[in-house]
Amino acid sequence: MTNSFKNKIGQGGYGIVYKASLPDGRQVAVKVINESKGNGEEFINEVASISRTSHVNIVSLLGFCYEKKRALIYEFMSKGSLDTFIIKRDLLMLFLVWIGNHYQIAIGIARGLEYLHQGCISRILHLDIKPQNILLDEDFCPKSLILD
Repeated sequence: MTNSFKNKIGQGGYGIVYKASLPDGRQVAVKVINESKGNGEEFINEVASISRTSHVNIVSLLGFCYEKKRALIYEFMSKGSLDTFIIKRDLLMLFLVWIGNHYQIAIGIARGLEYLHQGCISRILHLDIKPQNILLDEDFCPKSLILD
C-alpha cells in the first residue's frame, strides 16, 4: 500500500505523511503517527472524534491502523497544502488560479471551521488553522486537516 514508505509527501507535528494506493487503485495519504505522541487511548479518542466528522471542507478520514505503527488514512488531496501551492507555483499560474478561487477558498475554510465548532456531533476546536493545515483537492476545494 505505501510502497515501503518511499513516497513521503509531508510532515506535521504528529508524524510523517506518505502517498499510497489502495488495492482498488484509489490514492490516499497515510500519516504514520510519531510514537512520542500520546498513548493508545488518546489516539483512539482522536480517531473517534475525527471519524464522526463529515463535511465537504474537512479532510475525510478513511481508516486507521493501531497495530505496530499507528497510522491514519486520509483521502488524498492532489493540490497539496495551501502554503505549498502558493510557494511552488510560478507567479502567472498563481495569479490566474488565485484570482478565480481565493474567495471560494476563504469561504470554504470558514465553512469547515463553522462545522467543527457548531455543526458536528461533538464540537471540535481546531486551534491550529494555518496554510499548512489547509489542503486543496483537484478542484481547489479547501479542506481543513484536523490532526496535524
